[in-house]
Amino acid sequence: MTEHAAAPVRIFCIGRNYAEHARELGSEPPAAPVVFMKPATCLVAPGHDIAFPEHGRDLQHEVELVLRIGRGGRAIHAAEALAHVDAVTVGVDLTLRDVQTELKGKGLPWEACKAFEQSAPLGEFVPVGGLDVGDIAFWCDVNGERRQTGNSGGMTFDCAALVAHLSRIWTLRPGDLVYTGTPAGVGPLRPGDQFVAGAEGIGRYTWRIAG
Repeated sequence: MTEHAAAPVRIFCIGRNYAEHARELGSEPPAAPVVFMKPATCLVAPGHDIAFPEHGRDLQHEVELVLRIGRGGRAIHAAEALAHVDAVTVGVDLTLRDVQTELKGKGLPWEACKAFEQSAPLGEFVPVGGLDVGDIAFWCDVNGERRQTGNSGGMTFDCAALVAHLSRIWTLRPGDLVYTGTPAGVGPLRPGDQFVAGAEGIGRYTWRIAG
């Protein structure tokens, strides 16, 4: 059984939360969660075409497990954090890697490479129920080829730790989303490509880069 997400309040995204992905980008795993944000207008439901951004050249896929906050709170203890998550799905953090490299080199914010229009494809939410969010396999296929595989058990900071960390900085609200980070294997998307994000116990969802 799936359900559509409630209107999101905010989209929190976690960078470099899988060690091998951090290393494939030339970084070491961070000592604390790396947080950036996207506006809710970046979300794209399954089945829709996505325009290739005109301000960059190297568009890449980053498949991620996505949490939805069902019960808000502030300074949530990690032991209680998962009780604040009511649903989970899989999504893709689309990234303009060339723009990101340029911005990082200049010490500038990431919005232009991470928070552009249609940069957050999102599947349909499944109630957490009996799912173990600490052991969910997920993947990304491009044109029928498996590009990324991961398991939420490989996170540097697990789901409970992420919710607790975010709640120390922001008061979490029902509808907030957390993109929890991507495993290794990120790669390019080109006009005409079809990509699929899927996860065990959740489903598989398809988008296409318009071309």
